Amino acid sequence: MKIKELDLLKKMKHKITPTHPRANSLVIREKLVEGFNNGIVVPHGLIAHGRGEAFDYLLGEKTTKFAYEAEKVAVCLMLLSKKPIISINGNTAALCARDLVTLSNVTKSRIEVNLFHKSTARSSAIASILKKENAIVVLGLDNKSKTIIENISSNRKFVDKNGIMNSDTIFLALEDGDRTENLVKMGKKVISVDLNPLSRTAIVSNVTIVDNIVRVIPNMIKIAKQLVKKDKQYLLRLVNSFNNKENMHKSLLMIKKGI
Repeated sequence: MKIKELDLLKKMKHKITPTHPRANSLVIREKLVEGFNNGIVVPHGLIAHGRGEAFDYLLGEKTTKFAYEAEKVAVCLMLLSKKPIISINGNTAALCARDLVTLSNVTKSRIEVNLFHKSTARSSAIASILKKENAIVVLGLDNKSKTIIENISSNRKFVDKNGIMNSDTIFLALEDGDRTENLVKMGKKVISVDLNPLSRTAIVSNVTIVDNIVRVIPNMIKIAKQLVKKDKQYLLRLVNSFNNKENMHKSLLMIKKGI
């Protein structure tokens, strides 16, 4: 457990020792509650986390070899892309802001704050957290830069014209299936993190990582540092040999085994 997480455990009202079997899960919950109290996370985000946590139990709360393979291919896609971008929402900002900024730097990806439950105050608060972690440019805040993805009725239709709309590869943590479908139809490569391999987002993404976001980002940083010096042909071979549907099926079998 990291020093920062140990410090958070000490501040919790209900004292939990680091050796508690649910310690990591409790730290994640505490971060989300803190994010909620600070206006970063919305109630819907808490519900979404609980749903994902149920799947994580069945995966043994660890990164499977299939998830790690998907994470490696995701990094390859980002390194091969001309305009990769990381879409950040309240949950991801509350849980792993520093790591997301590090990943963006290593893969030379831009960052966009993109929210379903939008508000200027919430977007600004998330951007402030990212900038405290040394993010230089945070997109998605300027109303003049907003544009619309057609055929979407929800707030997910609003994106930054200099960010998601202008990107070729998009890294999404939590997402709505309708926008993912439209982004793929637009010819963009979509990487999603979804503990539920049966969701529409998971099914339509180009690369689906069935893993917990708090493990995914550190894994991808480690992988990116290893692959950043590799030639493009090496990265392409890894991407071309990857079958997302097959990988998701294997992840689903792992969940079934957990049951």
